[in-house]
Amino acid sequence: MFEYISAPEAAKKWGISERRVQKLCEDGRISGVAKFSRMWLIPKDAPKPVDGRIKGRKKGESK
Repeated sequence: MFEYISAPEAAKKWGISERRVQKLCEDGRISGVAKFSRMWLIPKDAPKPVDGRIKGRKKGESK
C-alpha cells in the first residue's frame, strides 16, 4: 500500500510553491499521482522532478 502526501506537503518538502507542484501533477511530471476530488495525492517517496525550464543566457554568452 502506498503512502501519499498532499500538494502543500510536497511543496514544503521540495522547496517550491504549491501551484508549481499542482502544475507538475497536471503535466504528468510526477509518477504515481492520483487526483481525489480537487486534491492531488503524491506518493510520499516520489522524487522532485528536474526543472526543465530554460534559463536565460547573459548577453554575449554563446550556446
